[in-house]
Formats: sequence, C-alpha cells, structure tokens
Amino acid sequence: MTSSSSSFDFWPSSRACPCGSGEPFGRCCRPRLTGDAPARTAEALMRSRYTAFVLRGEAYLLATWHPSTRPASLGLREEDGPAWLGLTVRRARGGPSDTRGTVEFVARFRGGTLHETSTFRREEGRWFYVDGDIHAG
Repeated sequence: MTSSSSSFDFWPSSRACPCGSGEPFGRCCRPRLTGDAPARTAEALMRSRYTAFVLRGEAYLLATWHPSTRPASLGLREEDGPAWLGLTVRRARGGPSDTRGTVEFVARFRGGTLHETSTFRREEGRWFYVDGDIHAG
C-alpha cells in the first residue's frame, strides 16, 4: 500500500472508527489505510474506503481501486466534497476465499445520502473496488 502511517495520525487510534463498525480506529480501518493489514473481505475494504473518504485519503482510495476503472485522480481536498456523517451496510458478499463481492450501503452526508451497491474483485489476495450502482431515492 502506498499510504504512510503518519497520514492518518490526526485521527486517534482509540477513537471510534468512522466506518461505524463500533471498533476503535486503530483496530478497525487504520491497519488497512496504513498498509499494515489488507482487507480480508469486500465489506472490510468498503468500510476502509468510506473511512478514507472521511479522512481525505486519496492515495489509499486510488490504490484500492481496480486498475480497469480507476480514475487518474480524485482531487480530494478538505474544502471539497461532502462532510460524511455515517455509514450503514445493508448487505455484503465476498469473503476471504471469494474472487468477487458486492456491498450495498447507505452513506450519510450533510445534506443527503448516497445509497449504492458496489462491486469488488479480489486478485492476488487483495480486494479492489471496481464500480457501483447508485440507487435512486
């Protein structure tokens, strides 16, 4: 992974993880964001990607985006984009031995919600985000 440990030091390891798992950040998404531990499931990758959006971790988001659909950049800056408020995972498929997965989730942000079903692919032991279908309403 291309992220450095210090990139996410501003979010205390003992604080609740932004992904809504109920676990402390240091035991939940931080090891994935810093490259210390890969996501074992599609849901774990999706949660860590949500956390990366909250914390503006563009390098992690690009590194975990499948090369076939990855944009050149995301242009994340603090003043850009929504203020994320919470995540609810509705359904998830894609475990440690699967090669494909899907995660349906609702992400709340100031002024609205994003309801999406994302698709994931596991290659050479690593999960990647491929794309997503946004639900209307």
